Amino acid sequence: MLTKLQYISQGTSVQIQENNILKALRHGAEWIQIRWKNPPLAEAERHFLRLKNLCRDFDATCIINDYVQIASAIDADGVHLGLTDTSVEKARKILGNNKIIGGTANTISDVQQRLRESCDYIGLGPYRFTSTKEKLSPILGIQGYRKIFDFYHKKQVILPPVYAIGGIGLEDIEPLKKAGIYGVAISGLLVENPHMISIIKKIWK
Repeated sequence: MLTKLQYISQGTSVQIQENNILKALRHGAEWIQIRWKNPPLAEAERHFLRLKNLCRDFDATCIINDYVQIASAIDADGVHLGLTDTSVEKARKILGNNKIIGGTANTISDVQQRLRESCDYIGLGPYRFTSTKEKLSPILGIQGYRKIFDFYHKKQVILPPVYAIGGIGLEDIEPLKKAGIYGVAISGLLVENPHMISIIKKIWK
């Protein structure tokens, strides 16, 4: 089952990643996307396994950002793929049909691509500027989400669950929910304020 809140981890070492993930889990996070760019390759699989097992201890879903082969090797619950990462088709062949595959999108064209690829969910953004991601795509804002949802509503196309991502604050969640978003994927806010996880979860009830 896809949760309404995804926590996207941060950290340049396994110790920082573990500390941030553990804080999120202890505050009620049920879905962890491990986002760790350029980990030490020689030990990456072992480190990711350690983090996945942390999620398992809390019965939380564990999604690996980008590293499909590692996700397969450690039996993670799935992967999240950027537009320039491994293709969904290739990831599906590696992981099988029982794993979750999500994909990033920024435009109607990107969403169309994700529909063709049969993603399980779409991470649509960025909502606003965020310093946690390099090479940021054009900012959508609330009107950008409405425009994309209106486009597919008029075409009577049912989208997979769509998560808003990118610089989301607590005050943004209710407007995004009203705009048609399925859920939110949040990083920076929850690193600094993990206690907000319970507040965000209540908004979606």
